[in-house]
Amino acid sequence: MAFSFALVACLLLAVTSGRPQYADETRSALGERAANGSALEVDLGYEVYEGYSNASFGLNTWLGIRYAAPPVGENRWRAPQQPGNNRDEIIQANAMPPRCPQGPQAPIAASYNYTGSEDCLFLSVYAPANETDLPVFVWIHGGGYGGGQGNQDIGNTTAINHNSFVSVVIQYRLGAFGFLSSDEVHAFGDANGGLLDQHLALQWVQQHIGKFGGDPKHVTIAGESAGAGSVMLQAMAYGGTLGTSLFENVIAASPYLPMQYRYDAWQPSQSYYAFAQAVGCFPGRAHGNTSTTVLDCLRQAPTDALQNGSANVGASGTWGTWAFLPVTDGDFIRERPSQQLASGNVNGQRVMSGNNANEGAAFVIPDITTDADFEAWLRLEYPLLTSEDILQITNTYYPAANLSTIPYATCGDCGGPTVVNVGSSAVGSQQRALNLYSETTFICPSYWLAEAYSSSAGKQAYKYQYSIPAAQHGADLYAEGLRAETANVSPQFYEAFTAMWGNFITSNDPSIPNELANGNSSMAANAASDWPLFATEGSNAYSMLNLNETGGVPYSAHVVAW
Repeated sequence: MAFSFALVACLLLAVTSGRPQYADETRSALGERAANGSALEVDLGYEVYEGYSNASFGLNTWLGIRYAAPPVGENRWRAPQQPGNNRDEIIQANAMPPRCPQGPQAPIAASYNYTGSEDCLFLSVYAPANETDLPVFVWIHGGGYGGGQGNQDIGNTTAINHNSFVSVVIQYRLGAFGFLSSDEVHAFGDANGGLLDQHLALQWVQQHIGKFGGDPKHVTIAGESAGAGSVMLQAMAYGGTLGTSLFENVIAASPYLPMQYRYDAWQPSQSYYAFAQAVGCFPGRAHGNTSTTVLDCLRQAPTDALQNGSANVGASGTWGTWAFLPVTDGDFIRERPSQQLASGNVNGQRVMSGNNANEGAAFVIPDITTDADFEAWLRLEYPLLTSEDILQITNTYYPAANLSTIPYATCGDCGGPTVVNVGSSAVGSQQRALNLYSETTFICPSYWLAEAYSSSAGKQAYKYQYSIPAAQHGADLYAEGLRAETANVSPQFYEAFTAMWGNFITSNDPSIPNELANGNSSMAANAASDWPLFATEGSNAYSMLNLNETGGVPYSAHVVAW
C-alpha cells in the first residue's frame, strides 16, 4: 500500500545557460600559455585549471572547479549565476573545495559541526588519462538536503569498471541556504536553489566535459538518499520537457521523498519565519541595516548568523526530519512526484532504481511500543492525514499477536510473521512505523520512478532491492564503491554490484557476466546476467532483482541517522 502526502504548485525562474564572453586577445594569450604548459591545464573560458595525475587509479583529477558565482549577499536565495572572469592565473585543482554550510537533521548532536562556506558551488572531475568521448557519470551527494559534500572517492568505482567513464562530483547549497521557501522568496528570489545549482552543474557538464575526455551525449546522473531524490527531481524538471538534453540515464539509490509542500504552504512558511527570527530578521530590521523586508534583512545578515539559524531551526524539528526541503514551485518542480511520475513525464531515457530492505531505522523515533504510540507518531510525522487515513493505515500496518515469541527474522511465504511486524532492527509497533516510513519515503518513490520510465514510450527501467542484512539506509554505498569496504559485503559482491552500475553507465544495461553474478563461480544462470526490464504489465510485472549473498561471517552494525 503506497501513500502520498503533499500539496500543489506555483512559479519559479529557470536557469539559462550562457558562456561568459572574453576578448579575443585574452583568449589568444591564454591559449598560447596553455599550449606551452601542462597537458593537465584545462581552459574553461572563464578560468583555467591545472589538475594532477593519480597514478594509483590511472586517473587525471581536477578538484574544486568553480561552476557558479558565489551565492552570497544579493545572490542569496536566487538561481545560481554564471561564474565571472578570473583568468589572471592558472588555478591548481588539487584540493577538495570547501563544503557548503550544513543544515542538520533533528535532533542535532552537541558535537555536530554545521559550519561551511557559502562560496561552495564547485565540482570535481576524475578522468581516465588519454581518453576521449567516454561516458560520463555525475554523482549528487545525499544528506537530507541539509548535509554532505562532494568529497566522495570515485577511484575504486572507476577502477572496477576498467576506467571506462569520466566522473563528476558536484556540490550544491544545503539547508536554509538551498531550500528556504515562502511567498517572499518566491516573489523576490528563487525557491529550490539547491536544485537549481545541480541544474547549472549539469549544464556545465554539457558545455565543458568534452575538454576532460567525456561525451556530453552519454551522461548518467546518480545519487543516494537526498542525492537520489535530487536525481528524481532533475528527471522531473520543467515537467519532464528537457528530453536527453542534460542526461541520458538516471540511477536513483533509495530516492528520498519527504512531504513535498507548495512553496508558500504552512510548513515551509513556518520554517522561513522561524529561521528569520533565529537570525534576528523578524520583522525585518537587524544587523544595522534599514531593510524593510525579511528577505532583504537575510541577504544582508552575516554568514555566521545565517549558519547558526539554519542549524537551530533544523535541530528544533520533528525527530528524524530536516527543516528545509524541496518544494513544488510551479516551474522547475511543477507537481508532486507521485502525480508527475504517474503520468510518465520524465527527462532522460533510462532509470536504474533501487531501495534497501530496511530503510527507515535511522529516521523514526525509537520509543514506539504501543498502538497509541504508533498513532501519535503518525499524526506528528504526517500532519495532513485525516482520521480516515489514520484508520486505513492502522488497519493495513496491523499488529501481530505474540510478538514476544517471534525472532528478529522472517520466513518469507511460510505463513509466519511479515516485515510489517518483524524486521532486522525492531518488532511490533516500532517495526510498523519503520516499515511505513520506509515505504512512504524511499520504497514507493523507487517504484514510481521505475513505473514512470517503463510506461513511457521508448524508455526503459531496471529495479533492484539491496538486501544484505541489515540493509539499513545508506548501507548500499559500501557495495557501490563510494564508501570503504565493510565486513558484511564480500569482495565478490562488491565487484558485482559496482560492475552493475558501471555497465549501466557505459552500455545502458546493468547486466553482468554470469560468473561474476555468481561470485566468480560457474553456477546456474543468474538473473543479474540478463537483468529483466521493469514493467507494470505482463507475466513479469513488477519484477526486480533482490541483491543478496550467502556465507560470510557474523556481523553487527549500529544504525545511525543519514
